[in-house]
Amino acid sequence: MTHAARAASDVYRPKLATAFAEGYGLQDLRKDAVAGLTVAIVALPLSMAIAIASGVSPDRGLYTAIIGGFLVSALGGSRYQIGGPAGAFIVLVAATVARFGIDGLALTVLMSGAMLTLLGGLRLGGLIRHIPHSVTVGFTAGIAVTISASQLKDLFGLTLAGREPGEFLPKMVVLARAAPGANLAAFALAVAVMVIAATVRRWRPLWPAMLIAVTAASVAGVLLHLPVETIGSRFGGIPHGLPAPHLPRVSWPLVLAVTPAALSFTLLGAIESLLSAVVADGMTGRQHRSNMELIAQGIANMASSLFGGISVTGTIARTATNIRAGGRSPMSGMLHAVFLLGFMLVAAPLASYVPVAALAGVLVVVAWNMAEKAEFARLVRDWRTGAALIATFGLTVVRDLTTGILAGCGLAIIFWAVERLRAWQAT
Repeated sequence: MTHAARAASDVYRPKLATAFAEGYGLQDLRKDAVAGLTVAIVALPLSMAIAIASGVSPDRGLYTAIIGGFLVSALGGSRYQIGGPAGAFIVLVAATVARFGIDGLALTVLMSGAMLTLLGGLRLGGLIRHIPHSVTVGFTAGIAVTISASQLKDLFGLTLAGREPGEFLPKMVVLARAAPGANLAAFALAVAVMVIAATVRRWRPLWPAMLIAVTAASVAGVLLHLPVETIGSRFGGIPHGLPAPHLPRVSWPLVLAVTPAALSFTLLGAIESLLSAVVADGMTGRQHRSNMELIAQGIANMASSLFGGISVTGTIARTATNIRAGGRSPMSGMLHAVFLLGFMLVAAPLASYVPVAALAGVLVVVAWNMAEKAEFARLVRDWRTGAALIATFGLTVVRDLTTGILAGCGLAIIFWAVERLRAWQAT
């Protein structure tokens, strides 16, 4: 085998194959099983919360975590990556569902998966690393603000006269008008979830803070007969298993219409997945294979679409949880998906009692944790990085993610070119 052929085979070799080739024993399986169970417990409430916030039923979030999570780990280029639905996609998914419906979303996710696979096949994974740090911090903070805004209706138990606007500023106006009708019981449950989650995370960091908080809120809602909306009252509960795979409705006009959304899904999916893999590398000293990771993410998204799921990406918090829980190989991520399926088969009826406000509280905590607040404050002190940061952040909030990233990258390129020109003139 030539050097080029050997390099190519390594680039496109899943880390699962590498882990088995290095030697995988019963002790490794035990550690992976414990880590997989830990991550599944964390992913259970998050997957449902993200799905609801995205404008779809909670079962679709579970389908995404089960199907997408299994394939990301089985085929991916990172040993520790955990795939599933992510908070960063809430705005994009919700906007796509509102405009094109569930069929349009399924087609968008399918097309995005094909695009991600193509990016990996063309070895373009390394290009994602060239996105300026100020831009990634800016759009992450923007997404965190948008997620929080999307949860205000359920957080306060508000009843709206019409449809909730997707745009940030009109949304704030509509929610402010509905504020006098706030449901104090729903708000109290949401605040309790946030307080419990923060307290457990501080004093018992290895415990599943989110699940404990949501369980406590659900029990309180049932015992106290609180007048709050639940998953059961809104969605009728969740199914006991996976649906049969099926292709979404495809037509040429719909393909053209959803292409811009599919491009946005692809860009964000590539960035989020590879950033998560980089974080995992930093925690473990390993090195991921970016192009193999993109191919795995693409296949996972296409499969998720076929099973009625939403977009799949690498998730930083769940990946970090996997590492801290002692995960040794991609088997932990695959087992996390198996455990989630088991929870769905056995405990589906219990999900009906979960208050929607409790899941809104979970996502507010997620949004707070994902925003790199200290890094934001540091970068904004320099006018160049600050300008790119603020442009990305502001446009992500008031317009959309793609506009924010393009504006931030454009400013960063202009500043870089000016600096190069000045350096050239000085020589």
